[in-house]
Amino acid sequence: MVRQPSINAQHRPPLSTERIIEAALQIVDGQGLGRLTMRRLGDSLEVEAMAIYHHLPRGKEQLLDGLVAHVASAPAEDTPSRPWQDVLRGWAGDYRGRLMAHAGVLPLVVTRRNPAALTTTVASLREVMRRGGIAEGAAAAAAHTLLGYVIGHTALEVRGTNEDGADRVVDWEARFTAGLDLVIGGVR
Repeated sequence: MVRQPSINAQHRPPLSTERIIEAALQIVDGQGLGRLTMRRLGDSLEVEAMAIYHHLPRGKEQLLDGLVAHVASAPAEDTPSRPWQDVLRGWAGDYRGRLMAHAGVLPLVVTRRNPAALTTTVASLREVMRRGGIAEGAAAAAAHTLLGYVIGHTALEVRGTNEDGADRVVDWEARFTAGLDLVIGGVR
């Protein structure tokens, strides 16, 4: 069955990779990663699913990579007037919030081999530390450690993991801040 163009087709923005990724993100955020199909995505965009392949020739694999890049690529904004530690704390809190807002994509961030998605982020963290006087080698190791900490902590938080086995509510904010202070405090 061929779908007839809707009356709204004249008034909707043209299909683009960015629009496709945004629509996919809305599906994942609202319904979960398991509900993301090319057909459902096409319905959301009011196009045939095959039209998506014009923008994403590798199909769903390219779509998933695009979701990871969209959510995981978040460089730190270096503000030379602020101490590097404060810049990193601000970035870490914002990045955690970004991952929490798009928790359905978090499993992809953790498991997909898409190093390009994190390259800009890691480079920006390293540069913030370098400008703060941290040696290149230490800054590179600390950037990866900080990124790993934020992603890992957020993954545990999303799952609601009570890893210490105690029968009490976990204060994730306090735990995140305490761990962040340890990571940043250990950078020399």
